[in-house]
Amino acid sequence: KGGKLSRYDIVQSYMIFGGIPYYQGYFEPGLSLAQNSDRIFFGQQAKLKNEYDRLFSSAFESPEYMKKLVGTLSRRGQGYTRKELIEEGSFSEGTRLTDALRALTAGDFIVRYVPFGYSKREIHYKLTDFFCIFWLHFLADSKWIPSNFWQSIQESPRGKTWNGLAFERVCFHHINQIKAKLGISGIRTSESAWVLKNAENGGAQIDLLLERGDNVINACEMKFSAKEYGINKDYYRLLLHRHELLRDSVPRRKTIMNTLITTYD
Repeated sequence: KGGKLSRYDIVQSYMIFGGIPYYQGYFEPGLSLAQNSDRIFFGQQAKLKNEYDRLFSSAFESPEYMKKLVGTLSRRGQGYTRKELIEEGSFSEGTRLTDALRALTAGDFIVRYVPFGYSKREIHYKLTDFFCIFWLHFLADSKWIPSNFWQSIQESPRGKTWNGLAFERVCFHHINQIKAKLGISGIRTSESAWVLKNAENGGAQIDLLLERGDNVINACEMKFSAKEYGINKDYYRLLLHRHELLRDSVPRRKTIMNTLITTYD
């Protein structure tokens, strides 16, 4: 449409709209990404303010049930097992839940995966649709939002927290590109986050593990930054601590490589 966005803004656009051309078609050339986001979501005539309800009504026979399921999944970034999902959202076990999860997976709203270190039976369901996550996070429970909301929170702690988590999702959606940058496109990998809950050491988390067929694990940290990201001594010590904890959870034959993924080379 003749608009101009830097690659930095393109990443942020993906974090909100998920690269959907229909949604990006509402962009107005000459406005910044933040201004367009306000027009599209938070302005008086916002095109996508009611899109969440319209989307589910047009896509599913039981939209309220599906919205309840997606809303429950949005509460935890790493997702839920089927048993946890039933308990968290008070769903009934049965074919209705099975069919709903299958439909959401087929529609690319959610993914099925097994977290690193879990048995193959412990399948988790994770919400990955960018638009749904954004809408549920910022619009679902808000009765009134100023028309310049997105512009106003860009430098706030809330905005920075959102950017960090959303950038992690972008990375999970671009595993092939990350592998190409690492020079391992031809190597079989499995991808997952890693979470260690341990009262003794306070627990630990690594955003993304690439477990490779050549006995290497890339322990990836994703950092969204408006400039080149520098690693200070405290963060370096934290990485070493996570590395040591992960070392206890993987076979000795595997090599762990720390990998930093940021918005800038």
